[in-house]
Amino acid sequence: MSEAQTRRLFLTTLSLAGAASLIRAPPLLAREEPLETTTVRIAKSSAICIAPQYVAEDLLRAEGFTDIRYVERPVGQYPARDVDFSLNYASNWIADIDAAEPITLLAGVMVGCFELFGNERIRTISDLRGKSVGVQGVGSNNTVLLTLMVALVGFDPVKDIHWVTDPSVKPVERFVEGKIDAFLGFPPEPQDLRARHIGHVLVDSAVDRPWSQYFCCLLGGSREYVRNYPIATKRVLRAILKAADLCASEPERAARRLVEGGYTPRYDYALQALRENPYDKWREYDAEDTVRFYALRLREAGFIKSSPQKLIAEGTDWRFLNELKRELKA
Repeated sequence: MSEAQTRRLFLTTLSLAGAASLIRAPPLLAREEPLETTTVRIAKSSAICIAPQYVAEDLLRAEGFTDIRYVERPVGQYPARDVDFSLNYASNWIADIDAAEPITLLAGVMVGCFELFGNERIRTISDLRGKSVGVQGVGSNNTVLLTLMVALVGFDPVKDIHWVTDPSVKPVERFVEGKIDAFLGFPPEPQDLRARHIGHVLVDSAVDRPWSQYFCCLLGGSREYVRNYPIATKRVLRAILKAADLCASEPERAARRLVEGGYTPRYDYALQALRENPYDKWREYDAEDTVRFYALRLREAGFIKSSPQKLIAEGTDWRFLNELKRELKA
């Protein structure tokens, strides 16, 4: 089946959450103002938990975008000059806003994503005291999140943890080889370890508090794009939120789309990740609460200097989200 045929099949067989919205799209768009631009650039990385921004490609076309570009970027890296939108971890976004990056957060999209794995010697986070924990590099997102985790149980992240850092070797590889005691994994790493019966989960951010009570990833946009193209911004957000609904209601179709689009080779791992991470919380959870929670933790740990109030005032705009919550009631 050709790519064009695959996309047509995808659009015509969407779930009620996606298909009904698309059926209503032409009259809805006819009543709206025309797009200021039909081009949008979205970050692309190896993380498959941010599936909604990839599954949204056909939905973006239905919104009127004709030039949709996915720009390769390492996980967590968001250069605002050559990318217009990206799903990224809350901790990364907040650090970027604190550093005066021209970013505007628009919505929370999903919950979950990261899992803390330990070997047979580690049964709880408290057992990490004095043990080796692998991270990709100093200041990396897994370092930040792990620091917040151990700080919550009263550890001194500097003195009580033996950090093993090597940018050339992934922590999951060291964990499989038995060279470290624990590491923080992101899809598809947890799915692969479970399939191979290696290690066990100490913390699952999709179900374990406090992490499960907040978004792990939020959609952010270039401040310039959001200001100059508000109509396009709203439609980008609408497409990605519809895609999140699809990931929740029909993970099988969404997983196939990830494989067909070349975002991951393993359908089984993609499907497992989509089923395990809640993608249906964007109406229910409060994105501003997520910013406030992570900002407080990051400030306590010394990663940022700004107050939550300052970050929210300078780096967020929830108007589009509030409008779409009313439009996309389900």
